[in-house]
Amino acid sequence: MDAAATPEEALARIARAAAGEQGAPVGLLDGYLPAVLAVARTGRRLGVAEEESCRRLGGEAARAGVSLPALVDLYMTASRRLWPELPDLLGRVRSRPVRPAELVGIGEVVWRAADTALAALATGHLDAQHEVVRREEAYRREFVDDLFSGRSDVGSLVERAEPFGLSLTATHVVTVAGTDRPIDSGMHVAGAVEAAVRARTDGQGLLVAAKDGRLLCMLSSPAADGRGGGGIGPQELAEVVGRAVARLTHRSSWRVGVGRPHAGPRGVLRSYREAIDALDLAARLELPQPVVHARDLLVYRVLLRDETAMADLVQTVLGPLVDARGGAEPLVCTLAAYFATGGNAAATARALHLSVRAVSYRIERVHALTGHDATDPADHLPLLVAVTGARMLGWPRRRLVVD
Repeated sequence: MDAAATPEEALARIARAAAGEQGAPVGLLDGYLPAVLAVARTGRRLGVAEEESCRRLGGEAARAGVSLPALVDLYMTASRRLWPELPDLLGRVRSRPVRPAELVGIGEVVWRAADTALAALATGHLDAQHEVVRREEAYRREFVDDLFSGRSDVGSLVERAEPFGLSLTATHVVTVAGTDRPIDSGMHVAGAVEAAVRARTDGQGLLVAAKDGRLLCMLSSPAADGRGGGGIGPQELAEVVGRAVARLTHRSSWRVGVGRPHAGPRGVLRSYREAIDALDLAARLELPQPVVHARDLLVYRVLLRDETAMADLVQTVLGPLVDARGGAEPLVCTLAAYFATGGNAAATARALHLSVRAVSYRIERVHALTGHDATDPADHLPLLVAVTGARMLGWPRRRLVVD
């Protein structure tokens, strides 16, 4: 130790040497070595202000990207470098040399102070990490809400997407998955599903998030073939997402709506809305398949474009069925099954767990009440469209409003 140096200068030199050895900012040791020297001189514990300073420095280290193990190594290195010089420093601040018998007691209070400092550093480091995670999660939720609601301007969305590794000018396809159990951001489903998708793709343009009780998945998808990052197609992507969601939510049934590929931020929103519409239409129509594509349901969107006209058609063609014994619903279900089986009465009976005679009777009742014969090709189209409209509008359970 340089005899001409003051204790403060000696402590600053030790701090610089420790920081240089560990490759860390020397400012992360701010106040630690003087506090240790004071503890060694008085035998006291670290004070409240000194512990708070360590917590603050732990937070600064986390925000600067210094890991907790690296921070601990820095403080241990500083303590190790201080120890051989501590007797001389104590002798100078106390104006008398340290007696050998005092060293054990000094060592105890010094390492107790170091232990307290490390605990405070760890607390501050972890608190800062949690704060960063919470802030990033909030930022991500806000970005997802703005992207899939259309509330934010395009330029802002493109800029905000960059930290997530997303290029919104590219073409993307969006899938939306759901079960009978709502999915929320606290269920850790999104992270697990994202890992499952990345295992099958290169993850290009991938964003997975819970929204409105469902799980959305966005993936870069060249418009030419619809295949996403890593060559995965929309159907395969939907199946990967659906199976993962069902497994993670402990549900046996699941359904995924798949939007069409579109370019740009507004294209992402359009694909998302198509996926949502596909899910809703599939539920209304009670479609059996777990994956429903918006492109396959375009005809239904056309039918619903004028909902008032559709309601009028349903009421006009099927309205008389409400006077049947048992109401209209059994007859509408029979018509739907009959058309789904291509007009095969035997197959319809099997699907509805009825006898062929019962199916034939119901078809005849429809003819008698409405004047439309399901077995007559001339009556097939109006009945088919009316039955489809009834299922889409929830009739007869839901009352129709016709102007």
